[in-house]
Amino acid sequence: MRHVVTSFLRFQGKVLLLQRSSRVGTYRGQWAGCSGYLEGNEVPYDRAIIEIWEETQLTEDKVTLIKKGDPIEIIDEKKEITWIVHPFLFEIATDQIQLDWEHKNYKWIPPDALSNFKTVPKLKETYEQVQNSS
Repeated sequence: MRHVVTSFLRFQGKVLLLQRSSRVGTYRGQWAGCSGYLEGNEVPYDRAIIEIWEETQLTEDKVTLIKKGDPIEIIDEKKEITWIVHPFLFEIATDQIQLDWEHKNYKWIPPDALSNFKTVPKLKETYEQVQNSS
């Protein structure tokens, strides 16, 4: 099992999708949120903030946590990996981001358009889980 965080960034009702570059280890070319592996005994929120900074150049003072979802188990049978995803939803004050090497493109989309993209496994379900959490 691999523990990861996935953060969805929302701006004026739209959600940020990041297209993974050919330089990453998994799911090249697929669309995702801001994500990364949890390292050691790291707190998921702390890793989420680090990944948001690395992948978008948005600092912690530019993001507001809206919801933290329960971890969700996602089984990728093709890759024989079980992911434990710790999802977060943040509101941000700008749509201006800077991509790092992990991504080659980004789009702001209405959340109901997630199913129109070739995403990492169960991204839509992960978004719905965090969106509907209390």
